[in-house]
Amino acid sequence: MIRPYVVCAVLRGVTFDEARYNSFIYLQNRLHQNICRRRTLVAIGTHDLDTIEGPFAYEALPPSEINFVPLKQTRNFRADELMEFYKVKSDMKLKKFLHIIEDSPVFPGIFFCRTVLSLPPIINSSHSAVTPKTRNVFIECTAMNLTKANMVLNTMVTMFSVYCERKFEVEPVRVTYSDLKSCVP
Repeated sequence: MIRPYVVCAVLRGVTFDEARYNSFIYLQNRLHQNICRRRTLVAIGTHDLDTIEGPFAYEALPPSEINFVPLKQTRNFRADELMEFYKVKSDMKLKKFLHIIEDSPVFPGIFFCRTVLSLPPIINSSHSAVTPKTRNVFIECTAMNLTKANMVLNTMVTMFSVYCERKFEVEPVRVTYSDLKSCVP
């Protein structure tokens, strides 16, 4: 697998206001820049859980087989088209992350019912975008290193579980790998 590890958790009953929401996005961006080493080690995906349902799948597919509407876009892209789109669009902050997967014959993806949630480490789908109205948040971290993935996930849930209806309560998500080993952060 191009990014062999994924860890996940759920925050339920989150109450965002503008400041909390902005802080949530800011923390994700700071983690991406620092401990995640500009998304090369870990990439964080956050999703509005009320717009999706499990089970989720993490798999690598040829870019031509991955189709979705990315965040802040209105049209559907194949993953290979999306890479070209971000290369040409010089104002996009995502351009600097393309090198991480662009030469791979397969791209990683988080899916539910054949719907793309995320193309890590590049961008999430608009389908499950977190907004200030989001109440339940599904967080997934894909990574090259399981320890780093858990550190990043734990930081995200520690910082924002205080805003849950039941403060500091986090719902773990069991991940079963292809070798049938299970992992719960």
